[in-house]
Amino acid sequence: MKILIAGDFCPRYRVAEKFEHDSYESVLGDVKGIISEADYSIVNFECPVTKGGEKPIEKCGPNLQCSEKGMEAVKWAGFDCVTLANNHFLDYGKEGVEHTLEVCEKYGVDTVGGGMNLHEASKILYKEIEDKTLAIINCCEHEFSIATEETAGSNPLNPIQQYYDIKEARMKADYVLVIVHGGHEHYQLPSPRMQETYRFFVDAGADAVVNHHQHCYSGYEIYKGKPIFYGLGNFCFDQPDKRNDIWNEGLMITIHFKEKNIKAEYIPYAQCNNSPQISFTEELENSVESNLVNLNTIICDTNKLRFHLNMFAEQQSRNYKYLFSPWSNRYLIALFNRDFLPMLTSYKKLKYLYNCLACESHYNILAYLLNNILRSRFK
Repeated sequence: MKILIAGDFCPRYRVAEKFEHDSYESVLGDVKGIISEADYSIVNFECPVTKGGEKPIEKCGPNLQCSEKGMEAVKWAGFDCVTLANNHFLDYGKEGVEHTLEVCEKYGVDTVGGGMNLHEASKILYKEIEDKTLAIINCCEHEFSIATEETAGSNPLNPIQQYYDIKEARMKADYVLVIVHGGHEHYQLPSPRMQETYRFFVDAGADAVVNHHQHCYSGYEIYKGKPIFYGLGNFCFDQPDKRNDIWNEGLMITIHFKEKNIKAEYIPYAQCNNSPQISFTEELENSVESNLVNLNTIICDTNKLRFHLNMFAEQQSRNYKYLFSPWSNRYLIALFNRDFLPMLTSYKKLKYLYNCLACESHYNILAYLLNNILRSRFK
């Protein structure tokens, strides 16, 4: 059984223009043959399919969407399944989720990780392939896309729930694949928390764990004989200000499930660089190969992994530090980030805030209160 998994797919800008004119070959032609060689192929669909009149939800970050042509492109390329547990699936509310599911059904594309409520979103996908059963579990970290018992969205990352899902899948299927959407954007390593969680999934019975979301590829490891890939990067995600960047490089992986012998291979490619297409070059393959050696060396050393995350956190400090100040105007924030304005938050208050974020019980109450404030503010 050969399973292909690709990263984040969001048809925007030049790619969207191509698709609106049915020009799928120019964008995906070079990769279609590779997809067709797999027994089953999966891609992360990083936006809802909308009709055009849906209202975007209030959230941090951009609200992404595409037309039905995006799903038509998925089908044309030969993908069998889309993962929907990601931080953009709910960008256009219940209507966007509902229409996306309808379009997937129309084109005969399987879905996992998203639904009209938490019960639907958390369902395990079982597929019969070559007289064997593959179970696929898909979840994502908590942002603005999470389903609840009453509302639509994506299946949340919850290691306790995923433990029970893996145990159930282990009883019903020959192989268990867990696909997670999470991690730090534009950072080519997993956090120690991610590594601990994904290894736990293998300990629980998963045969392979694959992650995407960071908009760049990461490294991988073989843990107890099972592959864990920590980041695939963008599959096809055009962004005008991203050229010749880690944004434009990605990995597709193929996992061969054969009895207890599970092997994984990766396929490097460039996407939406100087032209809106996916392409392969020997130069890129050699560059990625060399970089993966360095990334994997760090991944195998928990101390190095923690050190690099701390360095990244220092680099990102400006993006978070303003949360602890009263400044909201962008010009004042810019002055604050350059240390021209004081923080004006007491040490005592910072300690209390840290405790609210670090302590699970306090965090639950804080998250509940903030959610209520946001809902009442943006009704």
